[in-house]
Amino acid sequence: MSGTAMSGEGGDRWALEAYGLGKKYRSRWALREESFRIPAGRVCGLVGPNGAGKSTLLKMAARLVEPTRGELRIFGRPVGDPSVMPRYAYLGQDKPLFKRFTVAQCLRMGQELNPGWDQAAAERIVREGQLAPDVRIGSLSGGQRTRVAFALAFGKRPDLLLLDEPMSDLDPLARDEIASLLMSEVAERGTTVLMSSHMLSELEHMCDYLLVVADGRVRMAGDADELVPLHTLVTGLTTDGGLPEALNTHTVIDVRRAGRQFTALVRHEGPLDPAWQLAHPSLEEVLLGYLRHPQAPALLSPTAVPGHREEHAA
Repeated sequence: MSGTAMSGEGGDRWALEAYGLGKKYRSRWALREESFRIPAGRVCGLVGPNGAGKSTLLKMAARLVEPTRGELRIFGRPVGDPSVMPRYAYLGQDKPLFKRFTVAQCLRMGQELNPGWDQAAAERIVREGQLAPDVRIGSLSGGQRTRVAFALAFGKRPDLLLLDEPMSDLDPLARDEIASLLMSEVAERGTTVLMSSHMLSELEHMCDYLLVVADGRVRMAGDADELVPLHTLVTGLTTDGGLPEALNTHTVIDVRRAGRQFTALVRHEGPLDPAWQLAHPSLEEVLLGYLRHPQAPALLSPTAVPGHREEHAA
């Protein structure tokens, strides 16, 4: 089934669903029994500091790591269901490729391993990067190897693409090139993408859905256009060295001080004092606020809150 068919009802409505999902490494929880979901057809940015559980989540979805508790579903089916495997592709940070293989041999491998392989699409991605078929992988630059890895991922024609910092080792020009490639392929096929990245400005331009994790917990999830407007940057003067009492009626996420002046990122819950200076925060400012203060109350939009598992029983 192609990515363009994902807007239907039932299991195909949700690309990824987690119910009490948790992963524990000895005494440390990488993910703490969290529940959330990601709609199909979206480009979701997976955000969090190092060690927050991002890679663990992606690896659980790709069946490289077994959860300690809970359940994870892809398009309504448990990740262990054999019918799920052809529907997703995973690209890790190291992008493992056989260095002695030529570009053509890598694509041939993809063709042999994937029944639904689209050779024309894979060859087009390689050709647009001006990569000769007989060039060995070991002689390619980082950006060129990433392009080959993306060719293998998109050649599979996945409905869900799982990306773990896929552009972390690229220079700015190569990042822009690969980002353009990713977005054009996603637009053409309607593929759902779950992509982790530390480049917040990059996510602002590429992602329309968010999943923010910190300390192994989901801190924010949902439509970016819905979540960001719920916040306001408030600038004013402190009162006796503290924040004004009028801020107590709102949820304060982050506060920065400079002398007597404060700037607070708040989830406004009613009118704000007109004496304050108010501004609309960017997506990057909102994300940084939650990452600095993972203890802030979580914020999940209705689309990100899963229903009961019984609703999705096969």
